[in-house]
Amino acid sequence: MTGANLPGPQRPPGTGVSPVPEHPHDGQGDARTAVITAGAAAQAAAENFPVALRLLPARYRQHLMAVYRFARTVDDIGDAALPATDATAAVPGDGTQRPDDRPAERLRLLDELDDDLGRLYRGQAPRLEVIGQLAATVAECGLPGQPLRDLIQANRQDQLVSRYQSFDDLVGYCELSANPVGRIVLYVFGAYTPRRAALSDHVCTALQLAEHWQDVAEDLRAGRIYLPGEDLERFGCTPQDLAEPAAGPGVRALMSFQVARASALLSAGSPLIATLSGAARLAVAGYVAGGRAALAAIENAHYDVLAATPRPARRRLAAELARAYTRGR
Repeated sequence: MTGANLPGPQRPPGTGVSPVPEHPHDGQGDARTAVITAGAAAQAAAENFPVALRLLPARYRQHLMAVYRFARTVDDIGDAALPATDATAAVPGDGTQRPDDRPAERLRLLDELDDDLGRLYRGQAPRLEVIGQLAATVAECGLPGQPLRDLIQANRQDQLVSRYQSFDDLVGYCELSANPVGRIVLYVFGAYTPRRAALSDHVCTALQLAEHWQDVAEDLRAGRIYLPGEDLERFGCTPQDLAEPAAGPGVRALMSFQVARASALLSAGSPLIATLSGAARLAVAGYVAGGRAALAAIENAHYDVLAATPRPARRRLAAELARAYTRGR
């Protein structure tokens, strides 16, 4: 991973995905992706999102699960410690250290996943089961390929970028990693409009930020800092401060500022709920409620995100859901 002062995502106009080199297909990537997909499916069964899906009508549930398995697979490819070259192993005979080639391997697997997605949209049979499971969703919901490709591109970026200097750069990353999910959900519910998409983007960016603020310590252990470098400097904080067992005054002030920033974005997007009805309204109210509960958990921890990961209480989450659904924001 590289250091600070890195630019945000640079995308060719109108594409959203940077050109990638073609790799000869050897079948090995498919096999590794299949293993990761199986693990993602198993993990999905134990997570909150699939459990919440049981409340929705079957016609929506099957589409959202197909998208969820895809997104989970993309994330797991981007994060998995694949058994490539050991980063600490010496090359025999010369005493030098081998570079860690896991990011390159992950990029290759992401490229192969993207290639297979292209087969689906060209009307060809996908090689990977996780892509094949999207076929019905693409056909029945009119789901375009761009949001799916943006999720892949976000994970490509994760292999190259570990810090963001400005908040705008971080928001640019969220445009790839988070906002596509909300747009996909709108397509699944047959509720997509440009106005709703704009509101959804505010909600999804806020949710991504809330997750980053909860996971500051975990991300640091993985070599990533999502807190903008300009904000660390503004509050007199260093990466070393984020490695402490508990947050000091500067870090707490920094996190208070970031929570307020994410909360404002969430409020800006929450009127989306009032434009929806039925299952779509319930689902989006749930997302907004989850974001509010997560941010409240950080506040209740007095903005100490280092001693433990702040998690919302179920009672608070239920109360936020009822409030968001009823008020429509």
